[in-house]
Amino acid sequence: MNSLGNIFWLLLGGIIIALIYYVVGLLMCITIIGIPFGVQLFKLGTYALWPFGRELVNGPNEPGCLSVLMNLVWILLGWWEIAILHLFFGLLFCITIVGIPFGIKHFKLAIASIFPFGKKII
Repeated sequence: MNSLGNIFWLLLGGIIIALIYYVVGLLMCITIIGIPFGVQLFKLGTYALWPFGRELVNGPNEPGCLSVLMNLVWILLGWWEIAILHLFFGLLFCITIVGIPFGIKHFKLAIASIFPFGKKII
């Protein structure tokens, strides 16, 4: 079932979301200061590529001081706009019964895109 969900996810725009995360992650990695943010974008892109059968959870001993500080910087730099887009698409998918699982994944991506530091994919 997870494979079928992932295939439909890719067909309904998941590949575009993942590509956007990867491209912006590459752009962030151009500078030394942007590398931690680029790594988080790669993590979000990987989760956005195959979300069914995977979860983003807090890592061991997280949230720590550094991850909280980096999440605050992440929010202040304007990455919360990604979360608003995921909330919008989540609501859009939840209009139909068939789209509810995809909407739930968008809601999980919205939470992860607000606080990406200290998370890991299982």
